[in-house]
Amino acid sequence: MSATVTGEPSASSEPRPGPLRRLWDRFGHLVHELGKFGTVGIIAFGVDLVLFNVALGLLHMESLTAKIFSTAIAATVAFVGNRFWTWRHRARSNLAREYVLYFVLNAIGLGFSLLTLAISHYGLGSLWPVFKNPIVDNISANIVGTAMGTTFRFWSYRRWVFLNPDTQPVPATVTESK
Repeated sequence: MSATVTGEPSASSEPRPGPLRRLWDRFGHLVHELGKFGTVGIIAFGVDLVLFNVALGLLHMESLTAKIFSTAIAATVAFVGNRFWTWRHRARSNLAREYVLYFVLNAIGLGFSLLTLAISHYGLGSLWPVFKNPIVDNISANIVGTAMGTTFRFWSYRRWVFLNPDTQPVPATVTESK
């Protein structure tokens, strides 16, 4: 802050915000997005968890098939929530493009759950039978795998699916002019 000859602060200078305010100004939008993403994720996680256990217990599906089934439905719920609430302020491109890209990236995220489930159920389960039970399947797929997949999904959706408002979407066809 600058001072006048009399030692009083000049009216034209504004106090510089503190470090916490500067952090909030820089990352506040990210905190809001994470909160909305987390809310949508909790709802989708609930759908995934219920359907996974219904598929295992009532429908008697194999573990990996049950996880693919439950995740596909939960991902649709999450897509709607993320597109129309979490990142509604972001630029829109073609709905089909967003939906396909979302599910490709979601399939990669699902890979984390399937990998952790396969390692615990089939890898460790072949050595120690205690790993072949619904509780361990839920821990490996729905806690460990989902945490890893969620981190990847948040980053990838922000980067490639729901574009920044200042990012120009890629045109459907590009023609060269001579």
